[in-house]
Amino acid sequence: MILSFGLVLVAAILISGLAHRTVLSTAVVFLFAGFLLGDGMANVITLTAGDPQVTQIAQIALFVVLFTDGQHLAVRDLARAWRLPGRALLLGMPLTFLITTVLGVTLLGLPLLEALLISAVLAPTDPVFASAIVGRTEIPARIRGLLNVESGLNDGLALPVVLVLVAAVGGPTVEPLVLALELVGGIALGVVVPLLVSLLLRIRFLTTTPLYASLAPVAIAIIIYGVAEATGANLYLAAFSAGITIASAAPALRDAFREYGEFIAENVKLVAIFVFGALITPSVLGDVSLAGYVFALLTLIVARPIAVELALIGSKLPWQERATAAWFGPKGFASVLYGLLVLESGNPDSEHLFHLIVVAISLSIVAHSSTDVPIASYFGRITAAQHKTSAAADSPSIAPSEPRQPE
Repeated sequence: MILSFGLVLVAAILISGLAHRTVLSTAVVFLFAGFLLGDGMANVITLTAGDPQVTQIAQIALFVVLFTDGQHLAVRDLARAWRLPGRALLLGMPLTFLITTVLGVTLLGLPLLEALLISAVLAPTDPVFASAIVGRTEIPARIRGLLNVESGLNDGLALPVVLVLVAAVGGPTVEPLVLALELVGGIALGVVVPLLVSLLLRIRFLTTTPLYASLAPVAIAIIIYGVAEATGANLYLAAFSAGITIASAAPALRDAFREYGEFIAENVKLVAIFVFGALITPSVLGDVSLAGYVFALLTLIVARPIAVELALIGSKLPWQERATAAWFGPKGFASVLYGLLVLESGNPDSEHLFHLIVVAISLSIVAHSSTDVPIASYFGRITAAQHKTSAAADSPSIAPSEPRQPE
């Protein structure tokens, strides 16, 4: 598996320039490479969703991604630009959740709790699969900001709902008070540890070199991981709240760690997508009925678009920007890992639920990763046309000179 991932990574590096300019996506490359090399195809990688190494990869990857994503979300930044993301999170996300639940009950005949669980797993979005949207200046800044903030927060917001529903459908039996303590303990751990470390770094007679200062968030992450494992505090909420705390209380640490942290997060994301692809076998795809594929498609083209369009009513955004925000809700990295939690829940129907989730995520990765560049190019043409019109309007008009009258 390690050798295969290394070779695929080299291939992705070689085509990254082409992928940046076309509908080709490096995320899709890792997904399909994992599928082709996995069980049922080339059998180079033999993994099953219940393997301990899959669980460990998923746990570490989700911890790292939530920790680094949280560092993009300082409280003061959220306070300045909360209106559009707030609409997407507080209105769009619950509406998407409800529409997806209705589709699960009516199309698939799922029990209500199982439909709610699938909806919660598919609720988070991940613009890493639509990097041309959040990383290109052609896209209006308010849309890029909306998608960035929304994706950073909805992973953490969906997590408690997923955990509660996993327990409700037959997961590990957990008393409500114990579960609440785990969730609250995770948040508290994520706030207290970064604050203590940042206070220690401010002691005057202690000095740090730039290299070791950039390692402070690494130390914080390791401490949180160890304490959460020892105490039972929720590991993922601890990671996410720790990232937000660092961004809010110690922005210098965040800035020193930013490039290093994004490098680590990108690598673990690619590993997780590669492993996820290896879990997708022909038997998994064959287990999903036609209604399941219709359900997966409707979650992309109906649930999210309708919910976000309704949430943005009255925002005064042009229709192109509303449509872009409504379409780009890719089911990404967090959904992959939350789906593994469903698989391990112990529910008698957990395997089938996981297969439905796999199909929805796979369709989303392909669809959203293949449409980001064309839409970014469309906005680029609009911007260029506006600049051309503005330049023409600002140019001084030269009136034709009147013919000189003979004396």
